[in-house]
Amino acid sequence: MGTASTRLPEGRYGRSPDGRADDHRLKVLGAVLGAALLALIGYFAYHYVGKNEISAQVIAFQATDDSVRVHLEVHRDADVDGYCTLRSQSADGAEVGRADFRFTGPDTRVDKVVTIRTTAKGSTAELLGCHAG
Repeated sequence: MGTASTRLPEGRYGRSPDGRADDHRLKVLGAVLGAALLALIGYFAYHYVGKNEISAQVIAFQATDDSVRVHLEVHRDADVDGYCTLRSQSADGAEVGRADFRFTGPDTRVDKVVTIRTTAKGSTAELLGCHAG
């Protein structure tokens, strides 16, 4: 008669205690890296949204053969002067005009109609961006 072995077959019933320790280290490392990534995203979001001193939008526009009149609304901090760049494109997508609108003064809301001179009939009025300075 033979004797029965009391040892379990290797690799058959789960991992060894050392394998579980490695998994725990990986989980901790993943949590730390995930928290660092969230902190980095939060930092950039705060500086993009919180520090954005100027925002603007095109309310309406009216195109003629040689110009586009653009109704522009700008919101800004009271102590920030700057400019916004507008452009117009023709129906085929070619740029036909571009203009910068500069604003100064104490008003935090600027509501202005800007005229863009065009080389052909414009079909759009697009706000490219606003910058302090």
